[in-house]
Amino acid sequence: MNNDRETIARLRERIPTFECTPGCHDCCGPVTTSSTEMSRLPVKTDAEHEAALNEFNCVHLGPKGCKVYEQRPLICRVFGTTPRMPCPNGCRPQEMIDTETEREIHHFIANTRQVLV
Repeated sequence: MNNDRETIARLRERIPTFECTPGCHDCCGPVTTSSTEMSRLPVKTDAEHEAALNEFNCVHLGPKGCKVYEQRPLICRVFGTTPRMPCPNGCRPQEMIDTETEREIHHFIANTRQVLV
């Protein structure tokens, strides 16, 4: 798991950032993430998970946006930074994610045990 933590930290540093449309939460649906990333997030009850899923939301989405923004999973961070996962509002970083970093993120996701956030 320590190697996964290092990989996650390295990949996070390489994902470009950008400003979202205020009040938009289009990318905040239910997602899966690695158990390593999940271990950094607050534990939610089954009822909280069920309520979020009923609304097709992430369990960590609050009235003012993501409540775990600094710890959000890789999949959340990469949204809007690649043409494969565009922001529906046209938001994007000045430079999109480089193809090698995107490939490494998808490889990490495909090769780690994924759990529903």
